[in-house]
Amino acid sequence: MSYGFKKELDLGFDDALAKVTAELEKEGFGVLTEIDLKATLAKKLGVDFPRYQILGACNPHNAHKALLAEEDIGLMLPCNVIVYEREGKSVVSVIKPTVAMGMIDNPELKKIAEGVEDKLKRVFEAI
Repeated sequence: MSYGFKKELDLGFDDALAKVTAELEKEGFGVLTEIDLKATLAKKLGVDFPRYQILGACNPHNAHKALLAEEDIGLMLPCNVIVYEREGKSVVSVIKPTVAMGMIDNPELKKIAEGVEDKLKRVFEAI
């Protein structure tokens, strides 16, 4: 995937979710939101959907720097990390911050995005 990082894990969904959350924390990210799409789609549409969780991950230090560099960057925060089930395995994916922020013409923001991307690379190497 050229616009993000994606990794298939030989772990059950709950174990994959715990592993990703722990590795995010090691890199200074906190999970601000957890959206359970399986439950939401069941409730709103009455459909059965595989387990699919969206984690709203935030590195407060970098988020603060990004907000100082570009007030409206909050439109793109936090970083969404997705974990979902596929054929008995778990898949983890996140957009590359440099791609997400690439549409904004702000050199300071580009440097911040590169630093966040380095942290996310380490998360994906560790999971």
